[in-house]
Amino acid sequence: QWKFTNAPDADARAVQAAYWADLWAKEQGKGSAVSATVGKAAKMGDYLRYSMFDKYFKKVGNCVGPSACPAGTGKDASFYLMSWYYAWGGATDTSAGWAWRIGSSHAHGGYQNPLAAYALGNYAPLKPKSATGAADWAKSMDRQLEFYRWLQSSEGAIAGGATNSWAGRYATPPAGKSTFYGMYYDEKPVYHDPPSNQWFGFQAWSMERVAELYQQTGNAKAKTVLDKWVDWALSKTTFNPDGTFRIPSTLQWSGQPDTWNASSPGANSGLRVTVADYTNDVGVAAAYAKTLTYYADRSGDTEAATAAKKLLDGMWDNHQDALGIAVPENRADYNRFDDPVYIPNGWTGTMPNGDAINSSSTFDSIRSFYKDDPAWSKIESYLSGGAVPSFTYHRFWAQADIALAMGSYAELLE
Repeated sequence: QWKFTNAPDADARAVQAAYWADLWAKEQGKGSAVSATVGKAAKMGDYLRYSMFDKYFKKVGNCVGPSACPAGTGKDASFYLMSWYYAWGGATDTSAGWAWRIGSSHAHGGYQNPLAAYALGNYAPLKPKSATGAADWAKSMDRQLEFYRWLQSSEGAIAGGATNSWAGRYATPPAGKSTFYGMYYDEKPVYHDPPSNQWFGFQAWSMERVAELYQQTGNAKAKTVLDKWVDWALSKTTFNPDGTFRIPSTLQWSGQPDTWNASSPGANSGLRVTVADYTNDVGVAAAYAKTLTYYADRSGDTEAATAAKKLLDGMWDNHQDALGIAVPENRADYNRFDDPVYIPNGWTGTMPNGDAINSSSTFDSIRSFYKDDPAWSKIESYLSGGAVPSFTYHRFWAQADIALAMGSYAELLE
């Protein structure tokens, strides 16, 4: 068979970029230069609604039992949030006559993008041509903002997410599990190693989209979430006299939110977060600075504006090198390069490069190309009991986020 899978947060970021490109091109009288691409983004956004649906298109809410939980009708299989993925495929034999499509039952706070939902639902050049596309996205924008509010801890951080399929098999959730429109609170949706809720980067990425929505529209629900989140994030940020900084890295969670009540949201006094460790990661810091910039522009919050400038000045003055802006990373997690890979008994095979797949396979044994890397000796030494290796990575997304953060600050706050 042939098959494709989709990363909804990446598609939504492309829509987000198309929105800004259209605004900026038209400011220069050059809207026609991007109109075709904006049209493609609108079409992609139409299909992106598949990310709103349960994996097997079952009815959303209190969905327990793979047979007992009914199939959806109309759009009651949609939770109007952005899920982890959707996928589709079919037979390579054109006479076989079968194909498939699935959604995903899991929604993560870090994957939401209310700015893209706003653009697809309200901004004419990006409204899908389908009969209900714009209306669905308008509803999704409101639902996403409710989702953030439901997941916001008493301190201000945004927790993991929710699922319509407990344990991935429509199992019965633990008694007393908090719900959001009948979906169950999931502390760490989809992946548990490491837990998907612990990285501060998801906070910065996701809140930056909320801040863009707030800056563009003044949306009161977005402001409510941002006010609390910004206060929490700033309280966990340290600026040193030399301009270097420390921002949250790993978060630890306990408890759960109150069951969602749209007319009277709970205080979530039982949902708590602590910061386990801190980082000077420049990519995450740039996303965080963008969040503060868009928030400060609309709210007039001078503390947020000052912190955004300190983050950008700090990385510019302290972490430039010949390739860009980056910091060394100690990678203790690379001790897992020789972790075993589970292969069922009796199963064998080969990787595309010829590496053997069998019950003795490890992460690195089926990726022997790593051994051709000039720095492999640092990993090899570490796996043999040597020092934790340090690497300085210039990740494309980080360099792009830094450039965008600099540009956003210059445009809005200078």
